Amino acid sequence: MNLRSGLLVMLCVALTVFFYLYLNASSLKDRFGAISGSAEGNVVRDGRTGHSNRFARAVSSTIAIERAWQMPEILKEISGLAYVDENRFACIQDELGTIFIYNTSTEMVEKEIRFGVVDDYEGIAVAGDAAYVVTSNGRITEVSGYRGDKPSTKIYATALTAKENVEGLCYDPKTNNLLLAVKDEDRRSNDYKGIYAFNLSSKEFDARPAFTIDLNSELFATGSKKKSKSSFYPSGISVHPQTGDLYIVDGRRPRLLVLDRSNKIKSVTTLNDKAFSQPEGIAFNPAAELFISNEGTKHSGNILKVRLQ
Repeated sequence: MNLRSGLLVMLCVALTVFFYLYLNASSLKDRFGAISGSAEGNVVRDGRTGHSNRFARAVSSTIAIERAWQMPEILKEISGLAYVDENRFACIQDELGTIFIYNTSTEMVEKEIRFGVVDDYEGIAVAGDAAYVVTSNGRITEVSGYRGDKPSTKIYATALTAKENVEGLCYDPKTNNLLLAVKDEDRRSNDYKGIYAFNLSSKEFDARPAFTIDLNSELFATGSKKKSKSSFYPSGISVHPQTGDLYIVDGRRPRLLVLDRSNKIKSVTTLNDKAFSQPEGIAFNPAAELFISNEGTKHSGNILKVRLQ
């Protein structure tokens, strides 16, 4: 081999190595971008070696992700989230009538509780020894003794319909109500999205909204100062254990809304759409730590522990 041929071979090898490293770096960036976010921020390490929790990043000036758990394939379309205990969440996915108990310590689904047939399941709440699951048409399934060996089920109808598309469900300990959030059109008014109550003592649904999201609020104004009705689409709801405020996520355009109990919108925060691909579930633990779950799009679904800064 002459000198010129040798140089050409070395150049080809160098170019091959360069493009290999470049493509793998791009792949890794795409794969982990949904966890770390694209905004600037300091990396926060939790000391664990699990791949899903090695880092977190501030994804805006007001929100940071402290922990991330990647869901198994069965929960790629995780559509509801409820706190169970220090290491466990109750989760559902869009189609299966099954409650999945996910353990954040082992990072595994440790139990599956079947309660119904294939349907459009959108929200889950836990109150005492019972779990409640809502479908998009407003039907509530009560799963009593859901963590035991022989859970029993009972179904309750509400005045809500599939046209309204119920996606949010949570337990409100201040009133002993389940709260159901309408995602799409509220038949009662074009000026608000209603949040409706189902009383767990009487097992009755109140057709009047317990809370309303004012769609004429200045907080929904666009950059051109124009107001945009129907600009918020609730996909998950939870009650802050200390303030009683309602925290509501928008799954269509990732945002977090905080509503007080007098229907005043306290804030509307845009979420980083790379970190929060499609927020569908939201839950607090008793220490008021916030968790948001996202349906998977290109990658797996996840549960994110979020810190509001």
